[in-house]
Amino acid sequence: MPVTVGINHVTTITADLDRMVRFYSEMFDAEKVFEGPAVDGYPRMAIVELGATRYLKVVEDRTKRTEAVPEPDSGAVTERFGLAVDSLSTLRDLREHMVGAGAAVGEIERLPTQWVLACTDPDGTPLQVSAHARPVARPPERAGISAGISAGISAGPSCPAGCRRYR
Repeated sequence: MPVTVGINHVTTITADLDRMVRFYSEMFDAEKVFEGPAVDGYPRMAIVELGATRYLKVVEDRTKRTEAVPEPDSGAVTERFGLAVDSLSTLRDLREHMVGAGAAVGEIERLPTQWVLACTDPDGTPLQVSAHARPVARPPERAGISAGISAGISAGPSCPAGCRRYR
């Protein structure tokens, strides 16, 4: 049995700390719990609580490019990371909120053990937001996956590039 109980934080590097913190605050209701100025050779940074004592450490490096760049050549420092929500209903509500706010998001996909929403942060780093799903014996058929399920859910891969509002 692992001695760890999960991930405490993920660190991402950005040229615009304020924009990145605003994105996580507005999209995920995350709370900035600490901000430190650039001091003695250490960069400016912020800690954002994503929920359940899980954090994103945002470090500012003004030499990093700020525009969102499509995958696969995103130039992102973090390859990708996943956030979790408690239900498919919450995932649907989050997608609607993000679309309404002008964020670039994909469709909700059904995988064997989870529902996944692909999106990107303002620097183009791919994110996945997942909700647990009952395991299925085999992956769902691509055709008809959305039958009986509300709009915004698909079985195809989707990872949008960029976030219009946060550029």
